[in-house]
Amino acid sequence: MPRVREIEDEGGNPTLARIFASEREVFGGVLNTTKVYAHCPPILEAAKQLSASIDKSGLLPAALVPLVYLRVALLNGCPF
Repeated sequence: MPRVREIEDEGGNPTLARIFASEREVFGGVLNTTKVYAHCPPILEAAKQLSASIDKSGLLPAALVPLVYLRVALLNGCPF
């Protein structure tokens, strides 16, 4: 059981609505980390921008990025 309650509904917040809709489209649901960060929409938005910046940095070949995500998930015991 998580210690921090996950936010399941955007509750009319336009930032949450946009991010939740985007994740539902891409992943078929909202990621758990997003539901936790949703307690503070400005921090959620900043975290998403940071992730996007890392992806767009070009420091890793595009084909390698999903493999890195998978490897990190496996090392942390998280289903991917």
